[in-house]
Amino acid sequence: MMSNKLKVSPPVVTDGSAAQLRGGRRGLRLPWYGFSFSMPILIWQLVFFVFPLAFLVAISFWVVRNFRMVPAFEWLNWNYMLSRGFFWDAYAHTLAMAAGAAVLISVVALPCAYTIAFKFRESVKQLIVLLLITPFFTSYLVRTYSWQVFLSDNGILNAALGQFGLEPLAMLNTAFATYVGYFTLCLPLVVLLQLFSLMYIDRSLIEAAHNLGCGRMRTVFLVVVPSARIGIVVAALFCFILTFGDFVSPLYLGGGQPPTLSTLITDTTKSGQQWPRAAVIATMMIVTLLITAFAAVRFAYRRRA
Repeated sequence: MMSNKLKVSPPVVTDGSAAQLRGGRRGLRLPWYGFSFSMPILIWQLVFFVFPLAFLVAISFWVVRNFRMVPAFEWLNWNYMLSRGFFWDAYAHTLAMAAGAAVLISVVALPCAYTIAFKFRESVKQLIVLLLITPFFTSYLVRTYSWQVFLSDNGILNAALGQFGLEPLAMLNTAFATYVGYFTLCLPLVVLLQLFSLMYIDRSLIEAAHNLGCGRMRTVFLVVVPSARIGIVVAALFCFILTFGDFVSPLYLGGGQPPTLSTLITDTTKSGQQWPRAAVIATMMIVTLLITAFAAVRFAYRRRA
């Protein structure tokens, strides 16, 4: 006797649908997998960047009474600092010095990086990269102090000029000495960043430019520089960030006059323990750096027409 029950066969799963199911399950797991590995970085940024930055902004609204900071929410410090001419003079001076350093160091570093990337073989490149890293083995403060021996009125450079019958030059405590310190701080780093960008340029583009009749200099400006634009802009951005907040070179080589924002922070904290006013200066510096960084990165990764 035949049974009236209908037998329902299981659904047929093809290889494609099975792969989709497995891919969907993997897609559900991958975000959590990646998130678990990114947690240490997120925690680090929260603990050592976001929370201190929020605390810095909060301090800028506190007030100082009897040489003690009192929690409050008042705009006294912001009104005081933003209405003072010495603050805007220091801001303009710091911005101009940092922008000038970023441009000058990038211009000087580009021929060096280009020569290393295209004119030397791999073994020599490795040695040069090691030599560029070597200055970071010593303290930046020590290197700055060593420049005082060279740039002082009775220093090595003026002694060498005296051997040729030339008058000594006033180099220490000048803007020139500050830029010497900026070059000491940033030039090896900028050369390295530009070098790593130039080394990965598609050489077929350069050969195609030569085949089309482009000269050497025209190829550099129309092919090499646009192809390495990201590395060049990022290197200049690092240079701007380091010099904008630098305290050592403007003080020990430039003499602290005219003051930069970093030296203005130390002067403000020494005058009546005005940490909230110093927090205003630091907040303005951070806002300036963030705006500059976003604009530079946007320009670096902008698609060429």
